[in-house]
Amino acid sequence: MTKRIFRSTVAVAAAVLAASLVIIMGCLYSYFATVQENQLRDELELAAAAVETQGSDYLESLDTSRIRLTWIAQDGKVLFDNQAGAASMENHAGREEFREAALAGVGESTRYSDTLLQKTIYYARRLDDGTVLRVSVSRMTLGSLTISMLSPILLVAAVALVLSAALAKRVSRRIVDPLNHLDLENPLENDTYDELSPLLLRINQQHRLIDAQMQQLRQRQEEFTQITGSMKEGLVLLNAKDMVVSINRAAMDAFGADESCVEKSFLTLERSHEVSTALREAKQKGHGETHITRGGREYQLDLSRIESDGEVAGTAVLVFDITEQADAERSRREFTANVSHELKTPLQSIMGSAELIEKGLVKPEDMQLFTGRIRTEASRLVALIDDIIRLSQLDEGAELPCEEVELLELAKDTAHSLEQAAAERWVQIKAAGESVKILAPRRLVGEIVYNLADNAVKYNRPGGSVDVEVREEDGSALIRVQDTGIGIPEEHQSRVFERFYRVDKSHSRSSGGTGLGLSIVKHAVARLGGSIKLTSYPGEGTAVEVRLPKAK
Repeated sequence: MTKRIFRSTVAVAAAVLAASLVIIMGCLYSYFATVQENQLRDELELAAAAVETQGSDYLESLDTSRIRLTWIAQDGKVLFDNQAGAASMENHAGREEFREAALAGVGESTRYSDTLLQKTIYYARRLDDGTVLRVSVSRMTLGSLTISMLSPILLVAAVALVLSAALAKRVSRRIVDPLNHLDLENPLENDTYDELSPLLLRINQQHRLIDAQMQQLRQRQEEFTQITGSMKEGLVLLNAKDMVVSINRAAMDAFGADESCVEKSFLTLERSHEVSTALREAKQKGHGETHITRGGREYQLDLSRIESDGEVAGTAVLVFDITEQADAERSRREFTANVSHELKTPLQSIMGSAELIEKGLVKPEDMQLFTGRIRTEASRLVALIDDIIRLSQLDEGAELPCEEVELLELAKDTAHSLEQAAAERWVQIKAAGESVKILAPRRLVGEIVYNLADNAVKYNRPGGSVDVEVREEDGSALIRVQDTGIGIPEEHQSRVFERFYRVDKSHSRSSGGTGLGLSIVKHAVARLGGSIKLTSYPGEGTAVEVRLPKAK
């Protein structure tokens, strides 16, 4: 704006200067030309009067070079000329001023030089004897006068332009400075031109409107952030170029990102081909879906196209943590397959034995063997079904009555109940420790102790021992079952609490276990809010520690 004011001011000054020079020179030229013409006419009258009285003697007595006097006869022959020889001059009968003077008594004309830079004014007067006296004078034209005065004109123009430039710079600065220092944040507090008051008032109104809109946007943004921040599902909003516009905490945790990913490409979060394909599919068809695995967890991504005015404005990505569902589905499939297998084996044995008895292929002396086999396999089926029912009850979380349980007494009763089974395997079992009481469902605590002790007996070796210890430690009840059995290899230790998982399947079959004992222990301990720890070395034995809160 300063440059425009400066240029405009200088241009106006230059235009005014040029117009002033033209007007002044035109007026002066016209004024002096009129004065010169009047003087020339007066001189002609004086000269004419002198010639009529004195004749050629007067003309010859004149000594002037400023004006030219020419005496012309009636036929146009030059009788006298004070600046040239009369005999050498051409006939003037055709000259305009001569003809006018011969006819009307006076005449005049103006003739320009070949360069148009000079003009000659002629005045003629007829004398009493019919001759014509002509006076002429040469003067510069306005153009030649301008050229002759070009140096002073340029000097004046240069001085005027310098002064106008300095003035224009100062004026433009003084005009613009108040505008540059306007406080647009507080428009009504400015002390400036009155002409700007409507504009500042409008700006103040716009500020209020913008502040109200910004407040509303901030409120909506905070509401949106609170809503998305409390979502368990991850939410990522992308623009049309797949740049991250918004991402909530759940999505950051899922992708292992932070807030710095905003305004960056979504591919910086997830570069898998499946996600890129789902993203293209969402843009083309409106919806896309895929699964990814991050940090040992499984996520389902639902991508939906966002449209605005019929055009694709971006994509919304919902991230669902389906790890538990996926694990549950896998466990269900594995459990179904294992149950089918576990049920099929004893049933086939029962059906085979029953079929042989039915067809009379069993000798009377072998009948007791086959009926005993049927009873044994049926007992295995009942035990398996009982364990499955117990696991189902634990999974369902059914309420169980709590009572005060004396753990040392419970451990001794359990050891006593397993003495016969331990003796059959040449294993010693005993329970010792200190009296510890907890508030819990007796049935659950009993199953924990029984299954741990039963496993220690079944997977022991002849001459081995099982020690069940009960004590209080760090405000919790500690149950420790130590055996001198075959031990568990390290690669199997993290899976022994899974349903139907067996380290040595042949030994498990011969021991009569269902493969659900440790799984029942794990679920029961979790139900009671406790923890379980397993330590085992192959060939040396296994120790299982269960910690239970004293009140549950």
